Amino acid sequence: MRVVVMYSPAPRQVLEWAVDVPAGATVGDAVRASGWPEATQGQDVSALDLGIWGRRSSLEQVLKEGDRVEIYRPLLVDPKVARRERFQKQGARATGLFAKRRPGAKPGY
Repeated sequence: MRVVVMYSPAPRQVLEWAVDVPAGATVGDAVRASGWPEATQGQDVSALDLGIWGRRSSLEQVLKEGDRVEIYRPLLVDPKVARRERFQKQGARATGLFAKRRPGAKPGY
């Protein structure tokens, strides 16, 4: 059975391993077979955030033919906080619905 293990160590950078695993293999088996721990200087596999096709899964999840196992890196900033800070920098009047107004139009249209 062939699956793909993917990891993105940085933005716009993706590492991909195509792995052949036996039927009934788990996500943990695929990650170990990919050589990922060796590529990252022995990082512990049990502490990883993992998913299959964008949905979170555990190490014990059984794989199917053609699955894409994704290894997620930790977030540096909470997305809600980052959006709030961007909004404050831009200013309330220059964002959202009010950014592109027709000349002479009422506010909000």
